Amino acid sequence: MTITDLLIPTYRQMLRMLTGLLDKAERQASETADDLLSARLRSDMLPLSAQFRFAAFQAQEAVYRLRGEPVPASLHAVATEGRNAGDAPGSIADARACVEQAITFLDAVTPGALDAGAQLPIALELPGGLAFDMTGEQYARDWALPQFYFHVVTAYAILRSQGVEIGKADYVPHMFAYLRPGTMPGKTGSST
Repeated sequence: MTITDLLIPTYRQMLRMLTGLLDKAERQASETADDLLSARLRSDMLPLSAQFRFAAFQAQEAVYRLRGEPVPASLHAVATEGRNAGDAPGSIADARACVEQAITFLDAVTPGALDAGAQLPIALELPGGLAFDMTGEQYARDWALPQFYFHVVTAYAILRSQGVEIGKADYVPHMFAYLRPGTMPGKTGSST
């Protein structure tokens, strides 16, 4: 499996899952859905709105880095919005637009586009002065995917903690494409 084959489908399916969570949150808390974006798991963590922005940022940042391209200022702005989400959480529509823009970007990535980046030197400099040097392969495995999943899982956990009725099936809806016929719990045999 190549880096492109691993990252792009993973990012797309999990970002689509996030839009599904937004849909459920909106349906279940229609009048207060935007208030959910300020919710946090703990006071020292960023709010829900930041989790959506950082998931969208992480997925796109990896593409730029693994193609050896600079991350554009417009994408850095998404990360800045995430860091400032406590003061300006935005709306469900804003979160959805951010995620959908990332999906559209990923849909345009051509097959094999990231594969040459496996051996690229990646210098990752974080706020606060931390700096990491690694190859593209190490970056994809040890940073890009774990960071992306951190924000995706945190968004899911915040919504659950706020009473949005979601479960494992909402987290991995893409798995139903692989469902063996006749194995869905609660389904009875077909009638003739």
